[in-house]
Amino acid sequence: MRLVAISLSGGTFPCPPDNREEEILFFRRAREDRAFCEVQRAGYELLLQFQAMQPWPDVPEQAVPAPAAEAAVAADFLPPELRVPSRQEVAGLMMRWQQPLVIEGEVRTCPGCGAYRDWIVFCLRDDSVWLRCRAGHETKEPGLDAAWYNRNSGPVDRFHPSLEEGLRHLGH
Repeated sequence: MRLVAISLSGGTFPCPPDNREEEILFFRRAREDRAFCEVQRAGYELLLQFQAMQPWPDVPEQAVPAPAAEAAVAADFLPPELRVPSRQEVAGLMMRWQQPLVIEGEVRTCPGCGAYRDWIVFCLRDDSVWLRCRAGHETKEPGLDAAWYNRNSGPVDRFHPSLEEGLRHLGH
């Protein structure tokens, strides 16, 4: 089926085609769509009437005791020793940033020693981003946020029990 669109004051609206057979198909489809919508509306009204007539029992809800923490976990869920900690359960995330760090068009340097590359970038639980140079100077970076960290970091590959072990793993 082919529809012809003509422009009226900047807008377009579909016109029925020139061929009589296509015109019949065009209007038949519109009639079928209208009939379908009417049947849907009638079915919905019937459903509302049925629900209004339904005799609901006047039974007060019984207090259900809260399930234990272990019972709340699905049977097919991983055992606790195989679960990965959530982001709220760790103190923060860290990644190595070896190239110069450019923030708002300027290369970021360490205020303590002037280093401009080989950073450890921390994203803490409060979504603040901190930088640590190789000499161990740490500074909060207001120009970066958790969204920047998430865009530039890869997946978490290891969890460390302490900051020192994490720094050792990253080569600092």
